[in-house]
Amino acid sequence: MERHFERGLEDLKTNLVTMGSLVDGQLGSACRALFEGDLARAREVMERDREVDSFDTLIDRQCMDFFALTQPVAVDLRLLMSSLAINSQLERIGDIAVNVAERVEPLVPHREFLLSTRLSEMANIARIMVRDSLDSFIRGDASLASRVLVSDDVVDKLDGGLFRSLVAEMKDRHDRIEPAAHILILSRHLERLADHATNIAEDVIFIVEAKLVKHNAGEGIRP
Repeated sequence: MERHFERGLEDLKTNLVTMGSLVDGQLGSACRALFEGDLARAREVMERDREVDSFDTLIDRQCMDFFALTQPVAVDLRLLMSSLAINSQLERIGDIAVNVAERVEPLVPHREFLLSTRLSEMANIARIMVRDSLDSFIRGDASLASRVLVSDDVVDKLDGGLFRSLVAEMKDRHDRIEPAAHILILSRHLERLADHATNIAEDVIFIVEAKLVKHNAGEGIRP
């Protein structure tokens, strides 16, 4: 029974890692499509979203089966609780990849303007946060997870700066109101992406150190 339980946990972690890899790939493709104006790649991202949804359902069912059929304790219980939360964050990241892909077509005629903003910088940082949060889960590395929390402030500042610059641009040039509106929405998606990465990192710290961190890395980790 114990060996069966351990195999089940390994299968769960494997599925989470596989889903994380899929979502990271979706996100990378969506960002590349956006900044390169690649409509075909954007369509591929939207079409593959069903795979992310399938993993979401599978992992949820695995976690529910564990709770229903076993009595997990200590680190195993933390892993199961956090796996449910991480799965939810990954599904939302997959949705953000689709949302980014949906903005590719209307911004193709405005690619020069898009590239003149700091959205690409913001996207790169948010993507690194996602990747680091997933790596911290795979390695059980609370230190790496803590670094993800610090990066969230950087993305928030970029989001605020981008908002101000785009509002000013829309006031000065009415022909840029529509593309600027799309970029503003993308900025908000990327800010949410960083939040999801932060949430995953917080769950990793909970798994590894049994400590709760709630959205304020500046105050440190509290028991």
